[in-house]
Amino acid sequence: MNCIRIALAVTLASSLAAHADLRTEADDAADRIEKRVIEWRRDIHANPELGNREFRTAALVASHLQELGLEVTTEVAHTGIVGLLRGGKPGPTVALRADMDALPVTEQVDLPFASKVTTTWAGKETGVMHACGHDTHVAMLMGVAEILAGMRAQLKGNVKFIFQPAEEGPPPGEAGGAALMVEQCVMSNPKVDAVFGLHIGTMLAADTLAYRPGPALAAADILRITVKGRQTHGSAPWTGVDPIVVSAQIILGLQTIVSRQINITGEPAVLSIGSINGSNQFNIIPDQVEMSGTIRTFDEGMRDDIHERIRTTATSIASAAGATAEVEIEKPYAVTINDPALTETMLPTLRRVAGDGKVILFPKITGAEDFSFLAQKAPGLFVFLGGSTPGTDLSKVAYNHSPRFRVDESALKLGVRTMTQLTLDYMEMNAK
Repeated sequence: MNCIRIALAVTLASSLAAHADLRTEADDAADRIEKRVIEWRRDIHANPELGNREFRTAALVASHLQELGLEVTTEVAHTGIVGLLRGGKPGPTVALRADMDALPVTEQVDLPFASKVTTTWAGKETGVMHACGHDTHVAMLMGVAEILAGMRAQLKGNVKFIFQPAEEGPPPGEAGGAALMVEQCVMSNPKVDAVFGLHIGTMLAADTLAYRPGPALAAADILRITVKGRQTHGSAPWTGVDPIVVSAQIILGLQTIVSRQINITGEPAVLSIGSINGSNQFNIIPDQVEMSGTIRTFDEGMRDDIHERIRTTATSIASAAGATAEVEIEKPYAVTINDPALTETMLPTLRRVAGDGKVILFPKITGAEDFSFLAQKAPGLFVFLGGSTPGTDLSKVAYNHSPRFRVDESALKLGVRTMTQLTLDYMEMNAK
């Protein structure tokens, strides 16, 4: 029995030593590839593309993955790319995701590789900019693919690299994003055992990682309400039914849902109206008013409850005034939930990669991410990577989606190391 125990101990020690060597090899490779990752990022930044139109970016990614010898599938969910790296040893399948699309934003950052691209969006001329850091996500994952492909014989499992289009939403009338990739079986063949994602943001310093177990980012729903009255002259409102006044009453009524009707001690919620459109003439009371807004929640039961209360509030107020209200709610983003067990298991990896005091527990974010759909199919962990120069006053930086959004490129190597080491450690802990 003692001989068996000694043999097992020797085997375990040998395995741990080999894994430590693999970690070191990966970090050394991250040092060597850093310059190329930055070059890829700058090229993609200078050539941004909107959702479902990431043709150039997709071609760049596909070419790189093919050169690495991966099994590459193109045109997934329109322009998405999936690369499968089969490891030399049995083990789990890990998925790593990067989003590729830019935003209809005109860049205001003075950089030699600043975007000069313009397009027509929602009927208006606009610039196109990687104002949310997706250019860095693509470049980092390309670097991770190269590092892991270089050690495929030692990998205990498979890696599926998911380069996703349209995270910011597809063009009107089109399907897209992670939900469509899931429909097209991106999380199967082979079945994914865990999925990791990373998002850069200037709300953190470039040497910092942040995480949150459980609900981390909100579900985001699109609310549209059409109030129909009866048009008349503004000088004689009693001869019609004024949908503008009714809409104002509905907006005020909606504010009481979160503040007075929902128990928000469990999870927060947000209900905001962002636009309202009626007559374009000062003395005409229109036939109808259209308003739109957003609903943010972290709990599915609360989400459904709020939706029902919105319908009741809008239709009842309209009916009391002799008008009608039609309520439409779209659900393009689910709650992003970090699997608690996976998060706890991988936390030592994050701390080892970033260093002491550089991994923080982050508060819930009412922004949304369609990584949520991938995490519904396998345990997921979505990590935040700082993008601001260390020492900067973070209260004064331009946040994601700003035309002045600017990333400290020193963050990219930490991002590459994070995704690589999460993959290696998960494989080691779940090897078959």
